[in-house]
Amino acid sequence: MKKHKWHVDKYLQIALNTALVLLALILCGLLVKEIFHLINLAFFQEGERAHTELLEGILVFFLYFEFIAMIVKYFQEDYHFPLRYFMYIGITAMVRLIVVVHEDPEQTLLFSGSILILVISYFLINYMHARIKR
Repeated sequence: MKKHKWHVDKYLQIALNTALVLLALILCGLLVKEIFHLINLAFFQEGERAHTELLEGILVFFLYFEFIAMIVKYFQEDYHFPLRYFMYIGITAMVRLIVVVHEDPEQTLLFSGSILILVISYFLINYMHARIKR
């Protein structure tokens, strides 16, 4: 007599993968929407505010792009999120914050320090990874 095992982990993995595919499709739609918004800002809007909004939109575009790339890497790396993609997203998000919220110099300095910490961390992770592979 065989025992039937409930493989909860497989069902949860299927649910997670389905949710990530749906999220990727939503992000692709938002990426296309952002492209149209950027075209509108670049060619049909004028003024200082339009330029700031264009730069902010470009950074949002890269955030969408990085999230989609991270989901793709998740499936390519046997269901693991590489840490470096979270760092890319963090750096881009902090740059976006500096562009959008730059009135307070102390806050801008803190945001810049956060970017520096993320870049140093990224360098250390790559350095340690290269040493381990030797």
